[in-house]
Amino acid sequence: MEAPSDTLAAWNFALPQRLIAQRPLPQRAASRMLRLDAPGAMPPWRDLGIRDLPDELAPGDLLVFNDTKVVPARLAARKATGGAVELLLERPLGGRRALVQARAGRGLRPGQRLATEGGAVDVVARRGEWWEIDCPSPALEFFGRHGAVPLPPYIQRAPDAADVERYQSVLARAPGAVAAPTASLHFDAPLLAALAARGMARATLTLHVGAGTFQPVRTANLADHRMHPEWFEVPQSTVAAVHAAHAAGRRVIAVGTTVCRALESAAAHGELRAGAADTTLFIRPGYSFRVIDGLLTNFHLPQSTLLMLVAALTGRERLFAAYRHAIATGYRFFSYGDCMLVLR
Repeated sequence: MEAPSDTLAAWNFALPQRLIAQRPLPQRAASRMLRLDAPGAMPPWRDLGIRDLPDELAPGDLLVFNDTKVVPARLAARKATGGAVELLLERPLGGRRALVQARAGRGLRPGQRLATEGGAVDVVARRGEWWEIDCPSPALEFFGRHGAVPLPPYIQRAPDAADVERYQSVLARAPGAVAAPTASLHFDAPLLAALAARGMARATLTLHVGAGTFQPVRTANLADHRMHPEWFEVPQSTVAAVHAAHAAGRRVIAVGTTVCRALESAAAHGELRAGAADTTLFIRPGYSFRVIDGLLTNFHLPQSTLLMLVAALTGRERLFAAYRHAIATGYRFFSYGDCMLVLR
Protein backbone atom coordinates (compact mmCIF):
# COMPACT_ATOMS: atom_id res chain seq x y z
CA MET A 1 0.00 0.00 0.00
CA GLU A 2 1.38 3.41 -0.98
CA ALA A 3 2.15 5.90 1.80
CA PRO A 4 0.05 9.11 1.89
CA SER A 5 1.86 12.05 0.24
CA ASP A 6 1.88 14.01 3.51
CA THR A 7 4.25 11.44 5.01
CA LEU A 8 8.01 11.29 4.47
CA ALA A 9 7.82 7.66 3.35
CA ALA A 10 5.91 8.71 0.21
CA TRP A 11 8.91 10.64 -1.11
CA ASN A 12 11.51 7.91 -1.31
CA PHE A 13 12.78 6.39 -4.55
CA ALA A 14 15.70 4.22 -5.57
CA LEU A 15 18.56 6.15 -7.16
CA PRO A 16 21.66 4.37 -8.51
CA GLN A 17 24.84 5.82 -7.03
CA ARG A 18 26.35 6.08 -10.52
CA LEU A 19 23.85 8.82 -11.46
CA ILE A 20 24.98 11.20 -8.71
CA ALA A 21 27.20 13.64 -10.61
CA GLN A 22 30.60 13.91 -8.96
CA ARG A 23 32.05 16.50 -11.32
CA PRO A 24 30.69 19.19 -13.63
CA LEU A 25 30.61 18.60 -17.37
CA PRO A 26 33.40 20.27 -19.38
CA GLN A 27 30.94 22.97 -20.52
CA ARG A 28 28.21 24.54 -18.39
CA ALA A 29 25.63 24.49 -21.19
CA ALA A 30 26.27 20.85 -22.12
CA SER A 31 23.69 19.63 -19.59
CA ARG A 32 20.64 17.66 -20.61
CA MET A 33 17.18 19.11 -19.91
CA LEU A 34 14.01 17.09 -19.44
CA ARG A 35 10.98 19.14 -20.51
CA LEU A 36 7.91 17.99 -18.58
CA ASP A 37 4.87 18.78 -20.72
CA ALA A 38 1.31 19.58 -19.70
CA PRO A 39 -0.80 16.87 -18.05
CA GLY A 40 -2.25 14.53 -20.68
CA ALA A 41 0.37 15.43 -23.31
CA MET A 42 1.82 12.56 -25.32
CA PRO A 43 4.62 11.99 -24.90
CA PRO A 44 4.52 13.38 -21.33
CA TRP A 45 8.11 14.66 -21.58
CA ARG A 46 10.81 15.47 -24.08
CA ASP A 47 14.55 14.86 -23.83
CA LEU A 48 16.33 18.10 -24.69
CA GLY A 49 19.46 20.03 -23.75
CA ILE A 50 19.76 23.29 -21.81
CA ARG A 51 20.79 24.98 -25.08
CA ASP A 52 17.23 24.30 -26.30
CA LEU A 53 15.80 26.56 -23.60
CA PRO A 54 15.40 29.62 -25.90
CA ASP A 55 13.17 27.50 -28.18
CA GLU A 56 11.01 26.37 -25.25
CA LEU A 57 10.11 29.87 -24.08
CA ALA A 58 8.33 32.80 -25.70
CA PRO A 59 9.50 36.40 -26.23
CA GLY A 60 8.67 38.41 -23.13
CA ASP A 61 8.91 35.45 -20.75
CA LEU A 62 10.87 36.47 -17.65
CA LEU A 63 13.68 34.34 -16.21
CA VAL A 64 14.51 35.16 -12.59
CA PHE A 65 17.94 34.14 -11.27
CA ASN A 66 19.47 33.99 -7.80
CA ASP A 67 22.63 36.15 -7.77
CA THR A 68 23.96 34.85 -4.45
CA LYS A 69 27.66 34.04 -4.37
CA VAL A 70 29.02 30.93 -2.66
CA VAL A 71 31.66 31.67 -0.03
CA PRO A 72 34.44 29.19 0.83
CA ALA A 73 32.40 28.04 3.81
CA ARG A 74 34.22 24.89 4.96
CA LEU A 75 37.00 25.53 7.49
CA ALA A 76 39.42 23.08 9.15
CA ALA A 77 40.21 23.73 12.83
CA ARG A 78 41.74 22.01 15.82
CA LYS A 79 41.00 21.99 19.53
CA ALA A 80 43.73 22.66 22.09
CA THR A 81 43.83 18.88 22.64
CA GLY A 82 44.64 18.35 18.96
CA GLY A 83 41.21 17.00 18.02
CA ALA A 84 40.07 17.86 14.49
CA VAL A 85 37.01 20.08 13.97
CA GLU A 86 35.29 21.02 10.72
CA LEU A 87 33.30 24.24 10.70
CA LEU A 88 30.69 24.89 8.01
CA LEU A 89 29.43 28.45 7.82
CA GLU A 90 25.66 28.76 8.12
CA ARG A 91 25.46 32.56 8.03
CA PRO A 92 27.48 35.62 9.06
CA LEU A 93 25.90 37.57 11.91
CA GLY A 94 27.70 40.85 11.27
CA GLY A 95 31.24 41.77 12.14
CA ARG A 96 33.34 38.86 13.35
CA ARG A 97 30.43 36.69 14.52
CA ALA A 98 28.94 33.80 12.54
CA LEU A 99 26.74 30.74 12.95
CA VAL A 100 28.34 27.45 11.96
CA GLN A 101 27.74 23.74 11.91
CA ALA A 102 30.53 21.93 13.74
CA ARG A 103 31.72 18.39 13.16
CA ALA A 104 34.03 17.11 15.88
CA GLY A 105 34.91 13.78 17.47
CA ARG A 106 33.67 15.15 20.79
CA GLY A 107 31.31 18.10 21.06
CA LEU A 108 32.28 21.72 21.45
CA ARG A 109 31.61 23.89 24.46
CA PRO A 110 31.32 27.66 24.94
CA GLY A 111 34.65 29.27 25.71
CA GLN A 112 36.74 26.87 23.67
CA ARG A 113 39.39 28.30 21.39
CA LEU A 114 39.97 26.58 18.04
CA ALA A 115 43.14 26.94 16.02
CA THR A 116 42.90 27.57 12.26
CA GLU A 117 45.46 28.59 9.67
CA GLY A 118 43.98 32.09 9.82
CA GLY A 119 44.13 32.47 13.59
CA ALA A 120 42.12 31.51 16.67
CA VAL A 121 38.34 31.09 16.51
CA ASP A 122 36.41 31.38 19.79
CA VAL A 123 33.30 29.30 20.47
CA VAL A 124 30.74 31.71 21.94
CA ALA A 125 27.48 29.79 22.49
CA ARG A 126 25.16 27.07 21.27
CA ARG A 127 22.30 28.43 19.11
CA GLY A 128 19.89 25.54 18.48
CA GLU A 129 21.54 23.31 15.87
CA TRP A 130 24.34 25.80 15.30
CA TRP A 131 27.29 27.29 17.16
CA GLU A 132 28.02 30.98 17.34
CA ILE A 133 31.70 31.73 16.84
CA ASP A 134 33.92 34.79 16.94
CA CYS A 135 36.47 34.97 14.10
CA PRO A 136 39.81 36.83 14.08
CA SER A 137 38.48 39.19 11.39
CA PRO A 138 35.05 39.91 9.80
CA ALA A 139 33.44 36.51 9.27
CA LEU A 140 32.81 36.67 5.51
CA GLU A 141 36.33 37.97 4.91
CA PHE A 142 37.83 35.32 7.21
CA PHE A 143 36.05 32.37 5.57
CA GLY A 144 36.71 33.86 2.13
CA ARG A 145 40.42 33.87 2.81
CA HIS A 146 40.87 30.61 4.72
CA GLY A 147 37.89 28.39 3.87
CA ALA A 148 37.39 25.78 1.15
CA VAL A 149 34.63 25.27 -1.44
CA PRO A 150 31.70 23.67 0.45
CA LEU A 151 30.85 20.82 -1.92
CA PRO A 152 27.68 18.96 -0.90
CA PRO A 153 28.06 15.74 1.13
CA TYR A 154 26.95 13.55 -1.78
CA ILE A 155 29.99 14.66 -3.83
CA GLN A 156 32.46 12.16 -2.46
CA ARG A 157 35.76 13.87 -3.19
CA ALA A 158 37.75 16.84 -2.01
CA PRO A 159 37.20 20.12 -3.88
CA ASP A 160 39.77 21.01 -6.52
CA ALA A 161 40.72 24.15 -8.42
CA ALA A 162 37.95 23.66 -11.01
CA ASP A 163 35.26 23.78 -8.30
CA VAL A 164 36.22 27.35 -7.36
CA GLU A 165 34.79 28.51 -10.69
CA ARG A 166 32.23 25.81 -11.50
CA TYR A 167 30.44 25.65 -8.13
CA GLN A 168 29.45 29.26 -8.77
CA SER A 169 26.92 30.82 -11.14
CA VAL A 170 28.19 33.20 -13.82
CA LEU A 171 25.67 35.68 -12.37
CA ALA A 172 26.97 35.37 -8.78
CA ARG A 173 27.31 38.80 -7.19
CA ALA A 174 26.33 38.89 -3.49
CA PRO A 175 28.55 36.79 -1.15
CA GLY A 176 26.71 34.82 1.51
CA ALA A 177 25.65 31.36 0.28
CA VAL A 178 27.18 28.11 1.52
CA ALA A 179 25.66 26.11 -1.35
CA ALA A 180 25.18 27.03 -4.99
CA PRO A 181 21.76 27.76 -6.51
CA THR A 182 22.42 24.84 -8.81
CA ALA A 183 19.90 25.52 -11.59
CA SER A 184 21.97 28.60 -12.45
CA LEU A 185 25.11 26.52 -12.98
CA HIS A 186 23.86 25.47 -16.45
CA PHE A 187 24.07 29.00 -17.87
CA ASP A 188 27.05 30.49 -19.66
CA ALA A 189 27.43 33.79 -21.53
CA PRO A 190 26.40 32.39 -24.96
CA LEU A 191 23.21 30.85 -23.56
CA LEU A 192 22.28 34.07 -21.76
CA ALA A 193 22.93 35.98 -25.00
CA ALA A 194 20.76 33.53 -26.97
CA LEU A 195 17.88 34.00 -24.52
CA ALA A 196 18.17 37.79 -24.78
CA ALA A 197 18.31 37.63 -28.59
CA ARG A 198 15.04 35.68 -28.60
CA GLY A 199 13.36 38.35 -26.46
CA MET A 200 13.38 36.69 -23.04
CA ALA A 201 13.77 39.09 -20.15
CA ARG A 202 16.01 38.57 -17.11
CA ALA A 203 15.83 39.68 -13.49
CA THR A 204 17.65 38.75 -10.29
CA LEU A 205 17.06 38.42 -6.57
CA THR A 206 19.24 37.16 -3.72
CA LEU A 207 18.69 34.19 -1.44
CA HIS A 208 21.68 33.05 0.58
CA VAL A 209 21.46 29.27 0.58
CA GLY A 210 22.27 27.93 4.05
CA ALA A 211 23.79 24.65 5.23
CA GLY A 212 20.29 23.60 6.25
CA THR A 213 19.57 22.86 2.59
CA PHE A 214 21.42 19.55 3.07
CA GLN A 215 19.68 18.63 6.33
CA PRO A 216 17.30 15.66 5.93
CA VAL A 217 13.64 15.80 6.86
CA ARG A 218 13.46 13.97 10.19
CA THR A 219 9.71 13.99 10.84
CA ALA A 220 7.48 11.16 9.61
CA ASN A 221 4.62 13.64 9.11
CA LEU A 222 5.54 16.54 6.79
CA ALA A 223 3.30 18.94 8.72
CA ASP A 224 5.76 18.66 11.62
CA HIS A 225 8.82 19.65 9.57
CA ARG A 226 10.30 23.12 10.08
CA MET A 227 12.50 24.67 7.41
CA HIS A 228 15.79 26.33 8.32
CA PRO A 229 15.54 30.12 7.85
CA GLU A 230 17.30 31.57 4.81
CA TRP A 231 17.76 35.28 4.13
CA PHE A 232 16.48 36.70 0.85
CA GLU A 233 16.00 40.06 -0.84
CA VAL A 234 13.76 40.87 -3.79
CA PRO A 235 14.60 44.26 -5.35
CA GLN A 236 11.96 46.64 -6.67
CA SER A 237 13.31 46.22 -10.20
CA THR A 238 12.48 42.50 -10.08
CA VAL A 239 9.01 43.18 -8.69
CA ALA A 240 8.42 45.58 -11.60
CA ALA A 241 9.69 43.00 -14.11
CA VAL A 242 7.35 40.34 -12.72
CA HIS A 243 4.36 42.69 -12.87
CA ALA A 244 5.26 43.71 -16.44
CA ALA A 245 5.54 40.09 -17.58
CA HIS A 246 2.20 39.11 -16.09
CA ALA A 247 0.50 42.26 -17.42
CA ALA A 248 1.69 41.29 -20.91
CA GLY A 249 0.43 37.72 -20.52
CA ARG A 250 3.96 36.32 -20.28
CA ARG A 251 5.36 33.74 -17.88
CA VAL A 252 7.67 34.14 -14.90
CA ILE A 253 10.17 31.28 -14.80
CA ALA A 254 12.08 30.68 -11.57
CA VAL A 255 15.62 29.48 -12.27
CA GLY A 256 15.89 27.17 -9.29
CA THR A 257 13.97 26.35 -6.14
CA THR A 258 15.67 29.18 -4.24
CA VAL A 259 14.19 31.74 -6.63
CA CYS A 260 10.79 30.07 -6.32
CA ARG A 261 10.89 30.22 -2.51
CA ALA A 262 12.07 33.84 -2.48
CA LEU A 263 9.38 35.06 -4.90
CA GLU A 264 6.60 33.12 -3.21
CA SER A 265 7.76 34.29 0.22
CA ALA A 266 7.79 37.91 -0.96
CA ALA A 267 4.16 37.45 -2.04
CA ALA A 268 3.05 35.63 1.11
CA HIS A 269 0.65 38.43 2.06
CA GLY A 270 -0.89 38.76 -1.40
CA GLU A 271 0.85 40.94 -3.96
CA LEU A 272 4.57 40.55 -4.62
CA ARG A 273 6.53 43.15 -2.66
CA ALA A 274 10.16 44.25 -2.64
CA GLY A 275 12.12 43.81 0.54
CA ALA A 276 14.39 41.56 2.59
CA ALA A 277 13.51 38.96 5.21
CA ASP A 278 14.14 35.41 6.38
CA THR A 279 12.01 32.70 4.85
CA THR A 280 10.95 29.35 6.31
CA LEU A 281 8.39 28.67 3.58
CA PHE A 282 7.86 24.94 3.00
CA ILE A 283 6.30 24.42 -0.44
CA ARG A 284 4.76 20.99 -1.02
CA PRO A 285 1.71 19.58 -2.84
CA GLY A 286 -1.37 21.58 -1.99
CA TYR A 287 0.47 24.91 -2.13
CA SER A 288 -1.11 27.59 -4.35
CA PHE A 289 1.54 29.49 -6.32
CA ARG A 290 1.14 33.26 -6.42
CA VAL A 291 4.04 34.35 -8.64
CA ILE A 292 5.81 31.72 -10.71
CA ASP A 293 4.52 30.10 -13.90
CA GLY A 294 7.40 27.71 -14.42
CA LEU A 295 10.56 26.32 -12.92
CA LEU A 296 13.96 25.21 -14.17
CA THR A 297 15.48 22.90 -11.57
CA ASN A 298 17.98 20.11 -11.09
CA PHE A 299 17.05 16.55 -10.08
CA HIS A 300 16.76 16.29 -6.32
CA LEU A 301 17.42 13.94 -3.43
CA PRO A 302 14.82 11.38 -2.34
CA GLN A 303 12.74 12.61 0.61
CA SER A 304 14.02 16.19 0.19
CA THR A 305 11.97 19.36 0.56
CA LEU A 306 13.23 20.39 -2.90
CA LEU A 307 11.63 17.30 -4.45
CA MET A 308 8.37 18.17 -2.68
CA LEU A 309 8.53 21.76 -3.97
CA VAL A 310 8.77 20.58 -7.58
CA ALA A 311 5.88 18.17 -6.98
CA ALA A 312 3.74 21.12 -5.85
CA LEU A 313 3.95 22.26 -9.49
CA THR A 314 3.74 18.89 -11.20
CA GLY A 315 1.86 16.56 -8.87
CA ARG A 316 3.67 13.73 -7.12
CA GLU A 317 2.79 10.90 -9.51
CA ARG A 318 3.67 12.91 -12.60
CA LEU A 319 7.01 13.93 -11.10
CA PHE A 320 7.88 10.40 -10.00
CA ALA A 321 7.09 9.10 -13.50
CA ALA A 322 9.45 11.71 -14.97
CA TYR A 323 12.14 10.74 -12.45
CA ARG A 324 11.78 7.07 -13.39
CA HIS A 325 12.35 8.09 -17.03
CA ALA A 326 15.34 10.23 -16.02
CA ILE A 327 16.90 7.33 -14.12
CA ALA A 328 16.24 4.85 -16.94
CA THR A 329 17.85 7.16 -19.52
CA GLY A 330 20.87 8.16 -17.45
CA TYR A 331 20.22 11.77 -16.45
CA ARG A 332 22.78 13.06 -13.94
CA PHE A 333 21.43 14.02 -10.50
CA PHE A 334 21.99 16.76 -7.91
CA SER A 335 24.26 19.81 -7.89
CA TYR A 336 26.49 19.04 -10.87
CA GLY A 337 23.76 17.12 -12.68
CA ASP A 338 21.21 17.79 -15.42
CA CYS A 339 17.98 19.76 -15.18
CA MET A 340 14.22 19.71 -15.71
CA LEU A 341 11.93 22.39 -17.14
CA VAL A 342 8.36 22.55 -15.82
CA LEU A 343 5.86 25.09 -17.16
CA ARG A 344 2.43 25.52 -15.59
